[in-house]
Amino acid sequence: MTGIIAHRGFNGLYPENTLRSFEEALKLDIAGIECDVNLTADGQVVVIHDLTVDRTSDGSGEVAQMPLDELRQLNIGTEDDPQQIMLLDELLTLLNQYPGKHILIETKHPSPFGGVLEEAVADVLRSRGMERDPRVHLISFNPEAVERFQRLLPELETFLLVEEAFEPVGACGAGPSVRMAKAHPELLGGEFRTYVWTVNLPKDMIWLQQHGASLIGTDLPHIALETLA
Repeated sequence: MTGIIAHRGFNGLYPENTLRSFEEALKLDIAGIECDVNLTADGQVVVIHDLTVDRTSDGSGEVAQMPLDELRQLNIGTEDDPQQIMLLDELLTLLNQYPGKHILIETKHPSPFGGVLEEAVADVLRSRGMERDPRVHLISFNPEAVERFQRLLPELETFLLVEEAFEPVGACGAGPSVRMAKAHPELLGGEFRTYVWTVNLPKDMIWLQQHGASLIGTDLPHIALETLA
């Protein structure tokens, strides 16, 4: 059975990477959630996709140039349901309220902090005793980031996200886009575990399950549940 992962939380119905989007996703009978992380100016690991806050908040500026206190003043939700930017540590606290649910953590690159971002994520996981937790998976488009994770957290599963060609880094899994997975079905159900992103069309969900995708990331986890049932 292909596992359903809520991409940036319940991104199709709620603002991405917010507490609300993750809460609503985790209520569903799905495998887990995916999030993106970056570092603040004061070295905090926060859950946000972009290197700036411009697209997803009511403010502007680079995440790496803003301390956590400043970022907390921004609304990344809606006017009716305001939301603050989350720490990765806070998201892990939420995850632990849902035993058995998984999390895929993506480090964003190019990061002005380079390898420090992976080290900071590793520190957060170690501080919570989750450095060997089979529910935690680490993903990135950057092969060097995947290699760092394998060195820092060797017992956690990694996926290398790719759009063109997959060249495995150590024992990582394959993270192809939908388009790439359909162009290279040999990646599915074979030597590598696979996380396919971002799967929002029911016909693609069905095709990927039939071809042995391990996990699919979707903005519409409720649709995926209905479709794959």
